[in-house]
Amino acid sequence: MMFARLTEFAQGLLGRGEATLAVPPFDGALKPNQRLEQAETVLEAEAPEDLASDGENLFLADGPRLMRIAGAKSSLVRAYDAPITTLACLPGGRLAVALRGRDLSVYATPEAAAPEVAFVSAGRSLNALAPAGANALYATDGSSQRDCGEWVWDLMQRGNTGRLLRFDLASKQTTVVADKLRYAFGVAAMGERALVCESWSHRLVALGADGAASVALPHLPVYPSRLAPASGGGWWLTAFVARTQLVEFVLREPAFRKRMMAEIAPEHWIAPRLRSTGSFKQPMQGAHLKTMGVVKPWAPPTSYGLVIRLDSTAQPRFSLHSRVDGVNHGIVAAAECGGFLYLIAKGPRRLLRLPLAGLVGEFQA
Repeated sequence: MMFARLTEFAQGLLGRGEATLAVPPFDGALKPNQRLEQAETVLEAEAPEDLASDGENLFLADGPRLMRIAGAKSSLVRAYDAPITTLACLPGGRLAVALRGRDLSVYATPEAAAPEVAFVSAGRSLNALAPAGANALYATDGSSQRDCGEWVWDLMQRGNTGRLLRFDLASKQTTVVADKLRYAFGVAAMGERALVCESWSHRLVALGADGAASVALPHLPVYPSRLAPASGGGWWLTAFVARTQLVEFVLREPAFRKRMMAEIAPEHWIAPRLRSTGSFKQPMQGAHLKTMGVVKPWAPPTSYGLVIRLDSTAQPRFSLHSRVDGVNHGIVAAAECGGFLYLIAKGPRRLLRLPLAGLVGEFQA
């Protein structure tokens, strides 16, 4: 404990480690492009949140509604009395659905009238699910103090109460694999371990069954979110917001941050968001963002759109962007189905898709 405090003090004094304001550039496999702006808009939804696919069927969580997507058409599977915060297709045709970030239900089929297994009050902000073998699943619980929709509050309070949970569907037991995560948002099975997105630490960590952690992908210029399996191995990693030096500065100024949260409306905080408000009260504006009414694509991002193709070792291969002057921002979910990559752009509330054929050749020629 004493060593940790000394390390924290030294980092703050020298401006290193957790105290640094530096944000890694978009470079290499993360080199910016506008590929997401060229994506087809399949539909505009009321409150799109997550996607799940078994390879043949695609399901969309749209507020309290579970929708089946077929091509450019959607049909209602069922409606709940609370918003769906995440869902996942499981082996054997089963479907797992989390409501209000707290209750988890597993159905034998998507159309089943009642769940075969239910976990009540399983978490506070369940935001991502993934199969963990034939009869279990992983879940990330973003924060033990804030609901799913309150992620900005958790960031501004430098929250570290996220958890990785494992649900055994046979014994109906819940195991806390790891806790004290800085907003856990996204999980996938990686062999015998779980690959978890730790958003506020801008990294992916591999967690063993005993909670032992190793960093799989550090120092991202974005806040990572959900993971989705990719054909050929690896994953699609979504990033719901991007980092800026201004926000990093605010996060390291507790007195200013507390006053800002107490005295200013949340929509005007110096904080990342899923889309630009366009308000004249927006914190980041002026010549560094806009010249003669035109937004610069290289400006510091108030909001951003990004999905990264990871290989089987969780290393980036290429990425698809919607830059600052685009609109397809706030990418929170991805899924492959029927030869397409489907994406939720939560900022404009759109379901997008891109043909998978040619993507690898386009960016790795």
